[in-house]
Amino acid sequence: MQFPRSKCRLIVPVLAVPLLFLSAGVQSAGKVDKILSVEQARTSESAKSQQKINKENDQANDLLSDYKSVLKVVEGLEVYNGLLQKQLDDQNKELGQLEKSLNDVSLIERQIIPLMVRMIDSLDQFIQLDIPFLPQERSNRIARLKKMMERSDVTAAEKFRRVLEAYQIENDYGRTIEAYKGTAEVAGKEREVDFLRIGRTVLIYQSISREHTGMWDRKTASWKELPAQLYRNSVTKGLKVARKQVAPDLLMLPIQAAEAAQ
Repeated sequence: MQFPRSKCRLIVPVLAVPLLFLSAGVQSAGKVDKILSVEQARTSESAKSQQKINKENDQANDLLSDYKSVLKVVEGLEVYNGLLQKQLDDQNKELGQLEKSLNDVSLIERQIIPLMVRMIDSLDQFIQLDIPFLPQERSNRIARLKKMMERSDVTAAEKFRRVLEAYQIENDYGRTIEAYKGTAEVAGKEREVDFLRIGRTVLIYQSISREHTGMWDRKTASWKELPAQLYRNSVTKGLKVARKQVAPDLLMLPIQAAEAAQ
């Protein structure tokens, strides 16, 4: 039995529709999978890109932190260098002052050396004109000073100190009393005697036996015998006072009047 052709034509499209939808669904599923795959790939790339960005951001932050640290160090160094520069300027200023001082010292030294030589010569002449107490000690002191002036290993300051010290010693002789042993020409013979010096006013000797007593005569620049009976005991007592063996007391001793200036 045959159906009409017109009816057969109606059935064919009805059957084709599901097939078309099925084919379209398959194709759509494939496209979706493809899209999902592409999207996953993009997501993966985005994640990688984000990781790279995060990493670079961390590196940038680290670099920024390092930069800030270095900047602080640089600022600290600038402050430190500023202080060093001020110190250097101050030291240069002091160096200039020291150089000027050294030049002044050299000038003063050139002037003071001749002055010290004249001071030593004057002291030597003074000792020769003074009463002759401790002649060896005082002449040796002058000789040492003259020898010292020739030495290059002694500073000018030390030389000047020693010259002033010698002057001070001579000055002290004028206000002290002293007893010491020595030799003097007594009755035409060199004898061991005790000397008594009272300042620069009196210089008296007494022989060990106390037999002879004499004094230095400024006018004749020689020793003069004194009456033993008159001065023997006073000189003996004066020697004991000078040696601090007895308490100070009044002494009867010959004193020459100072000569009036002409």
